[in-house]
Amino acid sequence: MLPVLLFVALTVHLGPMGPDAPAHEPQMAANGSAVALTFGAGHAIYFSSSRDSGGTFSAPVKVADGGIVPLTRHRGPRIAFAGSAIVITAVVGNKAEEGSHAHGLPSDGDLMVWRSVDGGKSWTPGKAINDVPASATEGLHALASDGKGLLFAAWLDKRGAKGTKLYSARSTDGGATWSRNVAVYLSPDGSICECCHPSLAIDSTGQLLVMWRNAVGGSRDMYLATSRDGVTFSTPKKLGEGTWKLNACPMDGGGLVVSSSKILTAWRRETNIFLAEPGRPEKQVGPGKDVALALSGEKTYMAWVDGTKVEAWIDGKLEQLAEIGAFPSVVGLPSGGAVAAWEENGAIQIRRLP
Repeated sequence: MLPVLLFVALTVHLGPMGPDAPAHEPQMAANGSAVALTFGAGHAIYFSSSRDSGGTFSAPVKVADGGIVPLTRHRGPRIAFAGSAIVITAVVGNKAEEGSHAHGLPSDGDLMVWRSVDGGKSWTPGKAINDVPASATEGLHALASDGKGLLFAAWLDKRGAKGTKLYSARSTDGGATWSRNVAVYLSPDGSICECCHPSLAIDSTGQLLVMWRNAVGGSRDMYLATSRDGVTFSTPKKLGEGTWKLNACPMDGGGLVVSSSKILTAWRRETNIFLAEPGRPEKQVGPGKDVALALSGEKTYMAWVDGTKVEAWIDGKLEQLAEIGAFPSVVGLPSGGAVAAWEENGAIQIRRLP
């Protein structure tokens, strides 16, 4: 049984943004004592920030409106610091996808990017990262930054023949311009897992790392690839020694972080959460789904959902954040500790972790 960590902490509440606009899918980035947060509500994307390492947050600012903004199963916006800019990405569209599996997705969805160079007070008009229109309709993507100006985005892409692919693009000027799209991986079985978000990281040498859930030989396992230039990628390697035989999509990605000494991943297999370093056996840490992962120094932070409860895992010690909540995220702070955020009763709840 995991040890339980007990402490008293204040929680910040943001939202709902209106009677028909509950707040969903929080994501964060940290730069020194600054924490940037984005989330979606209704048909809009919002931004809020903290200057005191997550102790307090500003009133949310609307970044952009969209006809359809997917906000289910990890489809919400992503955020990063990139030099003097703050960058937000999200999939938006205007035409509803038809069918029983649409989940409120746009049939004309594009992966859009917005930038702010005044701390989030104003934002540039959105522009598409995907260079084939309406190819990012699934709404699932990831964004990573080296903090200086290098950005890396990857998303589930529907271009070309039938099947879901993993595509990416890179920016070297803080998100102002983006490279041509590059196929990271095409499954030999015709499609990667269709509804699980990818995860990204950039290490201290500028190496790009990408993790996704594959669909090969009837298994839905996590794979990792790397790239030095964003154009060619290494042969993907499966993470963990076990496998998940599943003829369905679990709609659950994972987390990927890097430090000076290790690459660490967290993900779900069946009903359990695992931690794994590439090439090493996975470690089961507890039952749950929708795991988020962060590092602060060499200290590991995770948050996930077990039933209806939101749990935090701090270097092996477990703490309950909420009785009822969903889709947690967590970001490590350069000064130590971390910040967790999650959905609860139509609002975003935010708490500092020690």
